[in-house]
Amino acid sequence: MNKWTSLLTALAIGAMATLGTFAHAGQLAGVSIINQSTGERLPIWRHQGNNYVAGKPGERYAVEITNKTGGRILSVLSVDGVNVLTGATASPQQSGYVLASRQPVEIKGWRKNMDEVAAFYFAQLPDSYAARTGRPDNVGVIGVALFRELREYREPLPVEPWYSRRSESAAPAPAPVAPAASALPPVEATGNLAKSKSDMAEKSMDARIGTGHGERIDSSVRNTDFRRASQQPDEIISIQYDTYAHLVARGIIPRNRYQDANPFPGGFVPDPN
Repeated sequence: MNKWTSLLTALAIGAMATLGTFAHAGQLAGVSIINQSTGERLPIWRHQGNNYVAGKPGERYAVEITNKTGGRILSVLSVDGVNVLTGATASPQQSGYVLASRQPVEIKGWRKNMDEVAAFYFAQLPDSYAARTGRPDNVGVIGVALFRELREYREPLPVEPWYSRRSESAAPAPAPVAPAASALPPVEATGNLAKSKSDMAEKSMDARIGTGHGERIDSSVRNTDFRRASQQPDEIISIQYDTYAHLVARGIIPRNRYQDANPFPGGFVPDPN
């Protein structure tokens, strides 16, 4: 019995090294991607130190961030190199969501006002919000910059996530689109089947998926103040995404990973050799 228990434990640990539902990183927070149609967390594949999820064009999703610490943290969320609160080209120094101790929050879309967001959904590159606003270079990556708080607060846990604003700024305008000095690192293009480098780059741009600007849904927040313990993020978690077929072609997802085994492949019991 002990032998089998040890074997099963080893197999479970080995599987977690390549597949999970939370992004590997997180001393401060766990990050997962939730399919809004099924409520399930998308599998997160680990490959060469990076996190990947497979998205299907047309499917809505949410980014779930869970505070793992005993204090408040600030999470600045970027999708396709765009800040999801302001619509500006993303930088860690921008506004974000403040999470209370151990608090999870589902961020379901691009914030339009204090009560609504435009739903995230996987989209073909031309239909992505980043491409439609002239910024397609960083399509295919979700980033979360996390900051500890400078001082502790002694107040009740909030029922809903708080929206952080910098002390010198007013209430956020609905999804402004403004250039910024910095953005998250560009995502490497796909399309490895092209014969020449120029063809590969062109096909890669056409093949990528991004995140669209969908219908408005309810999502209420309120303003709060937050003082960062450091000007630089204490942690950055990133998740890259592409279609399942492209991730298989790139060697990130093993081929035939989800091919179902047949429990009854034969007929009667044959004689052994």
